[in-house]
Amino acid sequence: MIERIFTMGVYGRTEDQFFGKLVETGIDTFCDIRQRRGVRGSQYAFVNSKRLQTALKTRGIAYLHLPELAPTKEIRSAQYALDNELGVGKRTREELGEEFKQRYLKEILSPVDSKQLRQKIGTEAKCVVFFCVEAVAAACHRSLVVERLKGDWNVEVEHL
Repeated sequence: MIERIFTMGVYGRTEDQFFGKLVETGIDTFCDIRQRRGVRGSQYAFVNSKRLQTALKTRGIAYLHLPELAPTKEIRSAQYALDNELGVGKRTREELGEEFKQRYLKEILSPVDSKQLRQKIGTEAKCVVFFCVEAVAAACHRSLVVERLKGDWNVEVEHL
């Protein structure tokens, strides 16, 4: 039974900090909600799909890819346009734009059946983290996902 849910990004963390925080927090299930499971540059290569899954497995953490929770290319494009207008980059963004949030909630999150999602995550899961890359949870769709699940699942949320 899921007791707590967390979110986590990778930007601004070293490999040791990233995996150390997962272990320290007691994460047993890692939900990757990225569409593409890679990050450009060698600094964050440890969260590219195969390396990430291997590292999690050695730490006894289950891995799930949930692409149905990833924003579409079109929704991401709306955010990138706003980022360009504001002169911020994906790695320095502090919050999501209203168009991104509204479209994501309507097009992606609305159709999600949270009971089915909970079953997909499994009955063994107790401490679940929802992962994407942004350092600040409010700058990432993972904050929208867990806000919904917080109410649906009646669990506490913490952004790591």
